[in-house]
Amino acid sequence: MLSLNFIREHPDAVRQGAYVKGEPVPLDEILKLDRERRDLLGELERLRSEQKQQSAGMAKSRQGGAPAADQAVIEELRKKREQIKDLEQRVGPIEARLNMLLLEVPNPPHESVPRGKDASDNVTVREWAPAERHPPTFKPRPHYEIGERLGILDIERGVKVATSRFVFLKGAGARLERALLNFMMDLHIREHGYTEVLPPQLVNRASMTGTGQLPKFEDDAFRVEKRDLFLIPTAEVPVTNMYRDELLNVGALPIKHVAWSTNFRSEAGAAGKDTRGYVRLHQFNKVEMVQFVEPEQSMAALEALVADAEDVLRRLEIPYRVLLMCTGDMGFAQWKKFDLEAYVPGEDRHLEVSSCSNFGEFQARRANIRYRDKAGKPQFVHTLNGSGLALPRTVAAVLENYQQADGTVQVPSALRQYMGGLDRIA
Repeated sequence: MLSLNFIREHPDAVRQGAYVKGEPVPLDEILKLDRERRDLLGELERLRSEQKQQSAGMAKSRQGGAPAADQAVIEELRKKREQIKDLEQRVGPIEARLNMLLLEVPNPPHESVPRGKDASDNVTVREWAPAERHPPTFKPRPHYEIGERLGILDIERGVKVATSRFVFLKGAGARLERALLNFMMDLHIREHGYTEVLPPQLVNRASMTGTGQLPKFEDDAFRVEKRDLFLIPTAEVPVTNMYRDELLNVGALPIKHVAWSTNFRSEAGAAGKDTRGYVRLHQFNKVEMVQFVEPEQSMAALEALVADAEDVLRRLEIPYRVLLMCTGDMGFAQWKKFDLEAYVPGEDRHLEVSSCSNFGEFQARRANIRYRDKAGKPQFVHTLNGSGLALPRTVAAVLENYQQADGTVQVPSALRQYMGGLDRIA
């Protein structure tokens, strides 16, 4: 959420920020309502001031023994009360509409974000591959073929039990995902300095609004209508909203949390994409890193967040690349965003396994998360989050990168202690 003052003073920047993101923005209506509201509030202030002065004058006259105010003054005060009540009733709907429209204004991208229309304009920042790994001497298979051949991935029964984009992991496949989850959590907690949180997986409307999913993306969410609760699309939502409507001490920052959760997404805009396999699902597990920092630290924190996600892939020895997302391929709320994509040789492409984003004060303003700076003045924190990592796509990357010519899958050395010493899935 942007402040109304910022929108009023920098309308061109707001309009341009929405344009380069390809997002609509109700700027003209916001500015019109803002003018109407300010005019009404100005008139209200004038009437209340006059009312106060006249009432004080009457009281002073009575104390001095003067005769009671004449009927004309009393009638004038009565009319002012009616005018004030009428103006208050007119201001209320305008403010309600204005507050709703402010929630629809996207976060303008940071000045360091490259301009572009879509994913083809993203910038590759760096690529990495383990030095000792060599291309396979056989034609690699995609992860879904590997999983079905080994009996660890069951897509048909997932569809039977639920619908498309649901799957079963079985046996060593389920164990592999659990091993990855524990490995990632331990790494972020023990070596990257995060505090573990186990969050609710249902959240209320205020929480979804605080992080920017509502009102814009309500149709994409899974909602429990009877209770007006939402299944979380990411742990970002509950973990960020832990501190909603709170004033933190500057000494508490930075706050770094890591959480794993099961996430639920409708994938409404993904018709026909990745319909096979364990890549684009309605339900999936993910490890999420969330940070709350002082504004001057947020860009350095973003770089560190990306490095924490990269560390997972390096220890798993999975080739990957880091992309700086262009303006046209960013989300509604992001200020600056990097994606990490793992290379999967069976499909000869890169899969996004992590998005790391800096939101500036955009989410904090929506959720009213502030801290008291060293001078004692309340300020909005900056929020960041990043996947550390998404588990289904990491499972797919492990299966494709560690497959062997005989159809088995070697277990990455970093995971063997989490799989009871198992070194091969057969």
